Amino acid sequence: MKKDLSGRADLHVHTTFSDGVFTPAEVVEKALEMGLGAVAITDHDCAEGIPQAIYAARGKPVDVIPGIEISAAAGDNEIHILGYFIDHADTALNETLSKMKENRVERIRNILDLLKKEGFDVDERSVFKDVGSGTIGRMHLARIMVENRFVKNHHEAFDKYLGEGRPCSLRHVRLDFTKAISIIRSAGGVPVLAHPGTMGSDELFPDYVSSGMRGVEAYHIKHHTPEINRYLAIAEKYGLIVTGGSDCHGMASGRMLMGRVTVDIGTVDILKEESRKIRQQGQ
Repeated sequence: MKKDLSGRADLHVHTTFSDGVFTPAEVVEKALEMGLGAVAITDHDCAEGIPQAIYAARGKPVDVIPGIEISAAAGDNEIHILGYFIDHADTALNETLSKMKENRVERIRNILDLLKKEGFDVDERSVFKDVGSGTIGRMHLARIMVENRFVKNHHEAFDKYLGEGRPCSLRHVRLDFTKAISIIRSAGGVPVLAHPGTMGSDELFPDYVSSGMRGVEAYHIKHHTPEINRYLAIAEKYGLIVTGGSDCHGMASGRMLMGRVTVDIGTVDILKEESRKIRQQGQ
């Protein structure tokens, strides 16, 4: 029996404009098939897939939330900050994203050089051919490595070569988290700390909050009950909005990731109201 998800929202979904495997239109189509009430497009350092998703959802019983996931630095840690109900046409936002996109391209080319030293001659054109105007990341490399049978799967690519501390790992240029939060708010968006259980920087929550963070992604595919309870308590302590999502990039073990982690559709209204307040405040 199909599970009724009409009252649920998946607030963390990637498309082909970053490292997802589904186009924005396909994301909408699959959200409709699953009966989701809302889905947030949150590509890495990119807002260019949002218009296509909004267009695909016109007249359909699913809401598309314009969002983003920005890579940021918090001391020595990399953190990710989600932004909900952003103005995806905001000039300052897009100027910042354009620079980040250029840095990502340079980083991938440098990683390709490192892979060559490891004996993997990956054709640059094959890596960039499907990226278009979106952003490129390590997942694109991992997929090519699997296609070329250099590794068995994406996990092996990251565990042996592309992951943090591995021989072909390079960090890309990231915004300081205060700048990332500011740029989201200046575009009318609601800044939310993404999957904090994977980031290891809980001690910085007071700094996040004082810099304008307004939510925390307590529900995530990699969060188990202890992490969920920890971030629910932190949300209550600091008065943060609780969000959640699947962090869907496609399929995993033959199963669709989208819709596996959801929150009540009422969370969308809470985020929309918070965005309205931020816009009224002028950031």
